[in-house]
Order: sequence, then C-alpha cells, then structure tokens
Amino acid sequence: MKAVKVTNLTKRFGSVTAVNSVSFEIEAGEFVTLLGPSGCGKTTTLRMVAGLERPDAGTIQVGDRVLTDVEHGIATAPEKRGMGMVFQSYAIWPHMTVFQNVAFPLEEKKLSSSEIRERVMAILDTVGLGGFHSRPAPLLSGGQQQRVALARALVSNPDVLLLDEPLSNLDARLREEMRFELRETQARLGITSLFVTHDQVEAMTLSDHMIVMNHGDIERQGRPREVYDEPRTQFVMDFLGQVNHVPARVQSNKVDASYAIVSGTESALRVPINGTHCEDGEDVTLAFRAEDARVVDSDVLGAWQGTVRSIIYMGSHNEYTVDLGGALIRVLGDVDDQVASGSPIYIRVDSSRLRVFPRGQSLVGSAS
Repeated sequence: MKAVKVTNLTKRFGSVTAVNSVSFEIEAGEFVTLLGPSGCGKTTTLRMVAGLERPDAGTIQVGDRVLTDVEHGIATAPEKRGMGMVFQSYAIWPHMTVFQNVAFPLEEKKLSSSEIRERVMAILDTVGLGGFHSRPAPLLSGGQQQRVALARALVSNPDVLLLDEPLSNLDARLREEMRFELRETQARLGITSLFVTHDQVEAMTLSDHMIVMNHGDIERQGRPREVYDEPRTQFVMDFLGQVNHVPARVQSNKVDASYAIVSGTESALRVPINGTHCEDGEDVTLAFRAEDARVVDSDVLGAWQGTVRSIIYMGSHNEYTVDLGGALIRVLGDVDDQVASGSPIYIRVDSSRLRVFPRGQSLVGSAS
C-alpha cells in the first residue's frame, strides 16, 4: 500500500499553471523530497497535499483515504488529514513556552492534561529538547526553534509529515547539523515524510526518493543516485552539481562512429559521442561535471588540451579553470599536480559521464 498517492494534480493561478498534472507516490516510511528552483511548483504541491490550497484537478490519497478528488467534489479539511506540517518560518508563538507551543494541537483536540503532558514531554525528548519545556520561546536559538516546530508537528502522531524548507533560515553550519538530526528523527519514528527544498545538497542527503520539478512539471524522479547519475534533461543535470558546458558540432551521424568538434578549436579537439543519434552538422552542448574530469599526462589517449587560466586550492584538491578555446571549464586535480597558471594542461573526461544535448533542448544521451 502506498502511504501517499498523488494523481494528475493541477493548480492554476489565473492564466499561470503553477502545477501541471503532477503524479507521484510515496511508500510508507519513505522520505521524499520535492526539489527545484523558486517558482517551480514544489511548495504549491505540498500545500495542496496539506489541504491549504484547493487544486483545479487531480486526486490525493493517503492509505485507503481519498483526501482530495476534484472531479467528485472531495476536499478534506487540513485539520482532518492526519498530517503534521513544519513551515519555513516555524510559526513559533513568542508569548508561549516550549511546552505550550508543542501542546497547542493536543489542546485543540481536548485531550486530558495528563495525556498532553506525557506526549509533549516524550516528543521533546525525541527531538533533543528534554529539559527545555519551561523555556520561553523568544530565548531559543534558531536550531531549537526548528526542533520545537518539528515536535509540534509530530506530537499528534500524524500519518504524514510535511516540511516546507524548514532549514532555510539557519546558518550553513547549523543547517548541516540539523539535516542529519532531521533524517535521524524521521528514520527512528518511521514517519512518511514529504520535504520541499531548493537545496540539492539537502535533497541528496535526506531523501530516499527525489522529485525534481521545473515550471510546474516533474522533470525527473528516482533515488538520489539515479537522478544524479542519469539526469535525462539538461535542466536536471544543471540543477544537481557543478556542470561544464562545452559548445560543439557533430561531424558524423553514424551511431557507432560519431564525434563532435569543440567550437573554437578547429580539428584539434574531437570528442567521441557514440550512441547519441545526433544529426551530422548539428550544434550540441557537451555537458559534464567538474568531478568527472581529471588532469592527465599529455600522452593519455583521448586527452583534451587546454590552457590553465586560474588555480584554486580547495584543501583536498585543486580546482582549475581551463580554457579549451571555445569554452571555460572547471576541472579537479591533485594538490601535488605540477601545473601553473598560463601553462598547457591535459584532461580526461569520463566518457560514461559525458552527456550530449541539442543546443537548448533535452538530453540526447551519454557518450561512449
């Protein structure tokens, strides 16, 4: 049984389609992330799942319960969906103590004082705030406020936990700490979770399953490694990691013997692109990540020659900016490499990681 099933969900604001017939499923206990830039539709999707936005089409089902079915007029109220939500702003009430903030949803359900205290104290221990129950909310740090918001969302034992960029207001170091704590808490409780973020590192770190959105559509979904290694579209590849773009032109349309000449290098740099089914003379973009290119000796077969424009020491490695004649790219190298700025450099790109796109279109394939 799928814990959450979203089918053909659509939301329009006037003439703008914010979410365009989106469908996905979440397994029970899974941590799934909606990932994409601002305006891609991820938060609107989350708010429709929460019942805070009314969709124009589609269905939302949790277990055997149909919460939303536009065609049949079903629209379950947010408080009856069995969901807990953590907002980007945390929505912590400053006039209340930690205990009062977390207890609020239980008080709304008219539970007994003894049960409220037992459940609040237990969930505060779970999120690492045991002993903070009497502290006034204004005296909390950013990380502590995030934990209070999480405790309040979990104290009612929801079927699904929804998180709308809950780490975005934290500084970089605390954000890194909190994403590991969040993942640990979610895994320990086994609660089905839907998380929204624009941060690809958060998505890769936290997710069992990632859904990459762009302009209201799902461009790619799968496990983090699948999405990263097999992006399928240029948007997905560009959004996940540091990507080099090299303009080139196809010089053969034979499936087993195609190559591209990099713009600005004449015949000096020929790159095999076998298996991509490109047209002869077609303008393409060769795309690869910085970690997929390495500095090599000049006699290595298939090495690309360029000129070093800058060198940045990164501690564990050097990062080179290399001029290929037609493009500037970033390449990683060992800190012991004997390479100077302005000198020739030879690099080797992992052909299995090289992607070929028609100029301005979706992924054609990987080179071989």
